[in-house]
Amino acid sequence: MAMDTFFLSHGSPTLSIDEKLPARHFFKSWRAKVLQAAPRAILVVSAHWDTAEPAVNVVERNDTIHDFYGFPRPMYQLTYPAPGAPELAGRVKELLAAAGFRRVEEDKKRGLDHGAWVPLMLMYPDADMPVCQLSVQSGRDGAYHYQLGKALAPLREEGVLIVGSGSATHNLRALGPDTSEPAGWALDFTAWLKDSLTSGRYEDVKHYEDKAPCAKKAHPWPEHFYPLHVALGAAGEGAKAELIHDSWSNGTLSYASYRFATPA
Repeated sequence: MAMDTFFLSHGSPTLSIDEKLPARHFFKSWRAKVLQAAPRAILVVSAHWDTAEPAVNVVERNDTIHDFYGFPRPMYQLTYPAPGAPELAGRVKELLAAAGFRRVEEDKKRGLDHGAWVPLMLMYPDADMPVCQLSVQSGRDGAYHYQLGKALAPLREEGVLIVGSGSATHNLRALGPDTSEPAGWALDFTAWLKDSLTSGRYEDVKHYEDKAPCAKKAHPWPEHFYPLHVALGAAGEGAKAELIHDSWSNGTLSYASYRFATPA
């Protein structure tokens, strides 16, 4: 059976320690409530690895990258030493090359950034799943990233869990206090996203800049949204979208996360 694909809003790095965040409990319930089948390996497309051309990390063991600043000290002591997945990295390169992505770089030093290890440490706390990362290209558009994902669709039949890790909304300059109610513009954007995805209006999602309300406010820069397009493309034609979690922090940071159920 082919794996479903997922877009996960990883929100703030404090997800790693803050028990008050509902999203933390969602990620911790992953194996019990979302995906019982164990993947052979995990491919994470993280917003926090942005390159001019697609790149994969090719390592035997993933280091933990603490790519955030000014947070509580215990967060910098967390590690997630998941095995690397060099064979998967090679397969990703092969599939992308076959689809016309001729230049795919290899990074033989990079570990996992917090867009990958923070949710994974809650989803798979034993750190025993081989993990490979694939970068996004913020200089391209949603349609490009959809095609990137489409090229990777065969991985679903090979037991690979494809996860796009970003945020449904990501405007750090608009963050409010922890207890803030969601802002109107953020609610408008996420409502449009839910309706577009669950109605199958994927062309609109590919061109969200022109179609969505408050698109530039929700994503002043696009790198946190493009992992969604990769996961959507990888799910295959006719995939059905399902909202599997919806919560907020700081008034504007959405943790909305989606499953893309692949066609039978």
